[in-house]
Amino acid sequence: MATGRAYWKGYLKLSLVTCPVALYPASSQGDKTHFHQINRKTGNRLRQQMVDEETGKTVDKDQKGRGYEVSKGKYVEIEPEELEAVEIESTHTIDIDTFVPEEEIDKRYYERPYYIAPDAKSGEEAFAVIRDAMKDKGRVALARIVFANREHIMAIEPWGKGLLGTTLRYDYEVRDEKEAFKGIPSPRVPKEMVELASHILDKKSGHFDPAKFKDEYELALRKLVKRKAAGKTIERPEPTEDRSNVIDLMAALRESVGRGGKKAPVKKKGKSQGGRRKAS
Repeated sequence: MATGRAYWKGYLKLSLVTCPVALYPASSQGDKTHFHQINRKTGNRLRQQMVDEETGKTVDKDQKGRGYEVSKGKYVEIEPEELEAVEIESTHTIDIDTFVPEEEIDKRYYERPYYIAPDAKSGEEAFAVIRDAMKDKGRVALARIVFANREHIMAIEPWGKGLLGTTLRYDYEVRDEKEAFKGIPSPRVPKEMVELASHILDKKSGHFDPAKFKDEYELALRKLVKRKAAGKTIERPEPTEDRSNVIDLMAALRESVGRGGKKAPVKKKGKSQGGRRKAS
């Protein structure tokens, strides 16, 4: 049974098999550098206040409520206890609905990961049965869960001794790529250029290791804060050279290939597809 503060507690259900489980966030923003708003004159931290849109007066905490706009400027107030009346099975139960091949889930739909662990000794055996059955099938379970006043679709898969549940976006939340890509032209790319680019890709092939990726901006930000706290002057660096204007794409590709110590594939004939003579 996991220790620490759970984000959500309820039951995991597969047909007639049920066991108590708890959700724990699998990601964190806690180690990132965070800034607070301060008063430049006093150096004191600022606190935000809620202001009535019409009267301009500050509203006390005990007067804050939730409202849904039914018409322009007209709201129906919903009390916290009334929200609890929205009771559906997924409010307290992760009910596995179906199993699908992982490769069928579009990457754009993945949202936020959570660890799922058994929450009572009595349910550990049932939890292990569900987890191990999923391992044998090599599929991802799709289920529904309610938290933060919203119902979420969750993809669940075996993860070590427990399960990993990743919330998925709904179809209406994912934008079609056609709108973003409609202005992209379709030029006829010379075969030699594609071969050179493929050669660069082959040289840079490797394996995913998250430990190799360092948040360089975060590290630089911490250094900046440390220098400023020590009373040092922070100067803005000179603007970097604009490298977006590639005059000779073929030359850039050849130079990129040559930097790896291997010779670029060269055509035997003297002229490239662009009509200009290139040195090997």
